[in-house]
Amino acid sequence: MPPPSSNPQPRNPLHGLTLEHIVNALVAQYGWAGLGERVPLRCFTSDPSIGSSLKFLRKTPWARDKVESLYLFMLREQRRSAPP
Repeated sequence: MPPPSSNPQPRNPLHGLTLEHIVNALVAQYGWAGLGERVPLRCFTSDPSIGSSLKFLRKTPWARDKVESLYLFMLREQRRSAPP
């Protein structure tokens, strides 16, 4: 059986993305205020930074799930608004 890291995941849009990439993309799209409105976490609303947010999200699986879900939603919305 091959190691898990060599197992391709063609249907997983998060495969190969770092949490830092996801947070940076969300901040670029929504800004800290908009991100804090969509995912109400103190790491996004009170003196936000990439470093503090990553530290919190790595320790808190339920918060990371919410951030990843918002990222997937953002990707779907971008695909819908893109011209055919």
